[in-house]
Parts: sequence; structure tokens; C-alpha cells
Amino acid sequence: MAHHDEPHRTAIYATALTAFFAIAGIAIVDPILPVIGQEIGASTWQIELLFTAYVAVMALGMVPATVATGRFGYKKILVAGVGVVAVAAVGAALAGGLVGLALLRGLWGLGNAMFFVTAMVLLVSLANDRGWAVELYETCLGLGFALGPLLGGLLGQISWRVPFLACGVFMVGAMVLSLVKLRDPDERPAPLRYRQVFAPFRRPAFVVLSVVVAAYNFVFFIVLGYTPIALGLDVVPLGLVFTGWGVGLAVGILVIGHRLAHRLGAVQTVGVALVVLLVALVGLATSPGTVVSVVWLVVAGLAMGVTNANVTDLALGVGDPDRRVTTGAFNLVRWGFAAPAPVVAGLLAENVGLAAPFWVGAAVLVVGVATMLLLGHRIAEPVGERVLWRRWDAAAAEIEGTAAEAGAPL
Repeated sequence: MAHHDEPHRTAIYATALTAFFAIAGIAIVDPILPVIGQEIGASTWQIELLFTAYVAVMALGMVPATVATGRFGYKKILVAGVGVVAVAAVGAALAGGLVGLALLRGLWGLGNAMFFVTAMVLLVSLANDRGWAVELYETCLGLGFALGPLLGGLLGQISWRVPFLACGVFMVGAMVLSLVKLRDPDERPAPLRYRQVFAPFRRPAFVVLSVVVAAYNFVFFIVLGYTPIALGLDVVPLGLVFTGWGVGLAVGILVIGHRLAHRLGAVQTVGVALVVLLVALVGLATSPGTVVSVVWLVVAGLAMGVTNANVTDLALGVGDPDRRVTTGAFNLVRWGFAAPAPVVAGLLAENVGLAAPFWVGAAVLVVGVATMLLLGHRIAEPVGERVLWRRWDAAAAEIEGTAAEAGAPL
């Protein structure tokens, strides 16, 4: 196979492994949320601060991290980001209260922002077989979401601090590997100014896609951040349940998402996936018991995986020619609108009812689905697709797998 001839194979594996731990760090907290709340005496919405602080800082950090690549290069930003995550994870394991833990999760989010704006560019520049590098990266992202909750559940039996500590130790190892094995591309990234990162918002197709993704990512973190509280399970069962969700997500990303896009087109595939996710949200809101909720959670994971497999590709297809600019702007939207979801869900659960966050998530997603139905053609035209909603999109096969496709996660 082509990747056997890769001269920088160790560096590529090191970057991909770091991506796994970066994503696992998002999901690892799911099974231990209820335990953290019990031990530090936090209410539901206060526990959700651990997600909101993380995602909000990640969103705000995307733009300056993107700009910094033009000054310092990719490797320095990536290594610094991995180091920040390591410090934050170890600090979280030692934190004594909710405020300190939330601040450290915020710092963790900043480190992840620095990593995500650089990792894919480095992988593609280091690999001779670009397709293999992208597939490896996507595989590690899928495994991170699948195995993160399992690690959190198993290690959380000892203490809620142990998963954080383990993640910190792994990230220290990843930082050492990155320092030793990574190198910047031969062509240094051009300098960027802050206003350049907002250039994609002058493109109508990008704005329409941003509305859809904003609604979707709000829902993503309703599911990821609030469902662990709603299910009311112990640490290990909760870890296993979210491993099932993560497996569904990984299958959607790695197996179903691109295959559907070959047949339906990426735009129509995202539209169908969002409708399935909407049905799953209603199912979670009306579920009569835990088993049914788990089934709907896995269905939601599949739909989310299919969506994730295609939205970044579409953003790169309709955004600015400079991928750094498009990635920075796109991640600002997706993480920025995700940030309030966990806390909103916690407040709704405390003051309205346990099903309320799912109903509000469904209402928000209706906006995304309606936007896709009414304005999806604006996204489809720049990438050479047609939005028919009734028949297969033959033009999609011409776009799928081309240079417009590869991109960053989530």
C-alpha cells in the first residue's frame, strides 16, 4: 500500500494519535459528569459549565490560533496547543471546586483550538498519500468519540479525577512525539490578519451553511452534554452507553457519510441526516424509559456522524480558497453556537422539566432543516450539486473525493 513508502510515517501517526486524544478529551467527561456533580455539590446547570467553558474558549481561540499560524508556523502552534491541553488535563485532575475545574476546561479548549487549526494541514503536507492521511485522521477522530466515554467510565470507577489525569499523561507523550517528529511544510503559511478570517461570511453559500451548522452544533452539545445527566446511570453503564453513541458517530463518519454523499450528494445527505436527528430528538423527549432512550441516542449518533462527514467538506467547497481562513471561520460558527447549549439544557432541566432540553433542541434544529430545504441550493451550486430532494444526485460523484473534500473535524 502507498503508505508503506511514507518517509514521515511516524510523524503522521503521532499527529493522528494526538487527534484521537484531543477528541477523546471532549467525550471522556460524559460518564463522570454526575459523579463530579455529587462530589462537588453542583447543580445540573453548573455541571454543564464544564462543557460550555470548554467549547466557548475553543470557539474564541480558533481565530487567533489561525492568525498565529502565519507568524509562528504550524508546528509551534500545534505543539503549544498539545502542551496547554496536557497542563489543563492534569490541573483538572487536581482541581478542588467547580470554578477551578471550569477554568481549566476552558484552558483545555484553548489548547484544542490551537491543535485543530494546524493538525490537518500538517498531516496533508507530510504525507505522500494525502487520501490515506485524511482517512487516518478521520478514523482517529471517530475512535476518539467512540472510546473516550469508555475510558471515562472505566477509569471513573476509581475516581472522576483519574480520566483527566490519564488524558494529561497521554498528551504529554503526544507533545514529546510532536516536538521530535513533526516539521513544518516546506512552504511557510502566509501572514493573516484578523479581518481575513471573516472573509467567508461575504459568500452567501457559506452564510447559509453557517446557519444550518449553528443549529446542528447547538443540538450536538444538547445531546453530548445533557443526555448523561438525563439518563441517570452509574459511571460504567453511562460510559458503555456513550460508547454506543460514539460507535454510531464513528460509523456515520467513516462508513455511511461519504457513501451516501456519492449517491445523494453532500448537501442532500446532510439534509436527510438532520431530519433523522430531529426524529431522534423527539424520541429522546418522549422516551418512556432508559432502553428506548439509549436506542434513540445511538440513532442520533449515526445521524451526527453522517452530518460531520460532510459539513466540513461543504464548508471548504463554498468558503475562501485559503483553507486556514475557511476552517477558522467555520469552526468559530460551529463551536460558538455549541457553547451555550449545555448550560441552556441544564437551566431548562432544572426549571422546566427533564424533556425540555430535547424539545428546545428539536425547535432549534427545525430552523436548520427549514434553512436547508429553502436555501440548500445556495450551498449546492458552488460545489457542483443539485438539490432535488426526490432523486439521486448524479453530479455528486464528480465532487466526492476531490480536493474540495478533506478537512478538519467536527
